[in-house]
Amino acid sequence: MWSNGWRNEIWSSLDQPFDLIVIGGGITGGGIFLEAARAGLKTLLVEAHDFASGTSSRSSKLVHGGFRYL
Repeated sequence: MWSNGWRNEIWSSLDQPFDLIVIGGGITGGGIFLEAARAGLKTLLVEAHDFASGTSSRSSKLVHGGFRYL
């Protein structure tokens, strides 16, 4: 999967500015990221774990499943 030091490699490649940084890869963060990217903003999505792997504390409970297909 990931090798040792992969975070350092990724962070060192991020030497350019972003228009928007989204913290959290749940359904809300993923939706914001998608819309910002569609609008042409240079956007970074940061998630502590795997995307959409946990329960969102701010979930609207209106979307269940399907996140992986966005």
